[in-house]
Amino acid sequence: MAPDATALSAELATGRVSAVELVEQSIAAIKAGDGVLNAVVVRDFERARAAAEQADRCLAAGERLPLLGVPITIKESFDVEGLPTSWGLEAFRGAVAREDAVAVARLRAAGAVILGKTNVSQGLDGWNADNPVYGRTGNPVRAGLSPGGSSSGAAAAVSAGYVPLDIGSDLGGSIRGPAQFCGIWGHVASMGLIPLRGHALAGRKARFDLSCPGPLARSARDLELGLTVMAGPDADEAVGYTLTLPPPRVEKLSELRVLVLEEHPMVPTDPEVRAGVALAAELLGRAGAKVRRAEGVMPDVEEATQIYLRLLGGAVALGQTAEQLAAAREELRGLDPGSMAAWRIGGMVASHAEWIEANEARVKLRWAWQEVFRDWDALICPPMSVAALGEAEAAAPSVLVDGVAMERGDSVAWTALGNGAALPATVMPIGRMRDGRSTGIQIIGPYLEDRTTIAIAGLLDVAHCR
Repeated sequence: MAPDATALSAELATGRVSAVELVEQSIAAIKAGDGVLNAVVVRDFERARAAAEQADRCLAAGERLPLLGVPITIKESFDVEGLPTSWGLEAFRGAVAREDAVAVARLRAAGAVILGKTNVSQGLDGWNADNPVYGRTGNPVRAGLSPGGSSSGAAAAVSAGYVPLDIGSDLGGSIRGPAQFCGIWGHVASMGLIPLRGHALAGRKARFDLSCPGPLARSARDLELGLTVMAGPDADEAVGYTLTLPPPRVEKLSELRVLVLEEHPMVPTDPEVRAGVALAAELLGRAGAKVRRAEGVMPDVEEATQIYLRLLGGAVALGQTAEQLAAAREELRGLDPGSMAAWRIGGMVASHAEWIEANEARVKLRWAWQEVFRDWDALICPPMSVAALGEAEAAAPSVLVDGVAMERGDSVAWTALGNGAALPATVMPIGRMRDGRSTGIQIIGPYLEDRTTIAIAGLLDVAHCR
């Protein structure tokens, strides 16, 4: 894989390469390969060239910033001043941002050179990296595969070697899925850690519940770099608060205490995806870590998933018309009350009082996890039930997983364990299936201990490469 942002930053600081050279290399790679891949759908090359020239002047003057001169791209759903933000929706095709999203502004302030914006699933929904504004994005791993969604183009751009870093957002697996599908690294930050202002349509300012931004990158150390740059309170809270994230709990694998969950009781998971989790557990065991099955130790998986689904339903109901909500109530009447669809749609039509009860359950769940994490450092499990799907499969309402049909909406099950309790999650590549598709693992850790999950991923990568 091409150099990561950390390596490029070091080369820029020592003068072995210039920002202009790096930006021109990225632009050339995009022009050569993106006609087919269609990852970088909004190009801002001239401003990027000017920014690179300025970065080189700053470097020559001795200025040092974490990403000074490093070329990056930005997921289309985050505002970049002067560029469109549509979320792949026709109604917002011409909406141009007046200012950068907070996370984007922080990346820019750290010296990053923004080349443009990367494609998304329509409305940030689903695995099918397609929308009527920009079309479909492919997967660099293999032609005909979807890169997942909704951070589709972001993962594809990093995987293709265009840039070392992009930013994703994850409500229902939108970092987890693309990271696994494209064989790269992703981090879903603890909820609220990275401000969401500027990641909304129609000028909304309220945080979109359950949505968690985070970096997509080529290495664990770049996840740490991206997180450090973007994390911290927004301007209104920064008046009275500062952020001090704790360091990683451990420095070597032998010190770790890890729970392992290979199967979810509510959805099937591909055996070769489960095998990646088993491999991680084996590597940990060999290194002397304390490893045990999560069942009976972690909070009940079905209950945790139900809590998440109720809250997810409430979140995705935003913007639904009265007619759409009436149709949802009618659909709910015909569903099995214990099904994942029933929990999700029930959340869509719930009253405010019912949402408050779901939120209370979420807070209690996070406290239950806090008790678990007194004795354990992390949970390792699959990021998604499947590896990269074919483009037709990704667009279908259901997919066959280990011989069982799984509804597309049920794919959020592995997201529920982290996002349902506001916990950080790091996804790393662990191997390839027999047909060459990438597989990964998800490392979930204690609330606001993001550096622990990222550090575990880095340590596991070293052990895996030996």
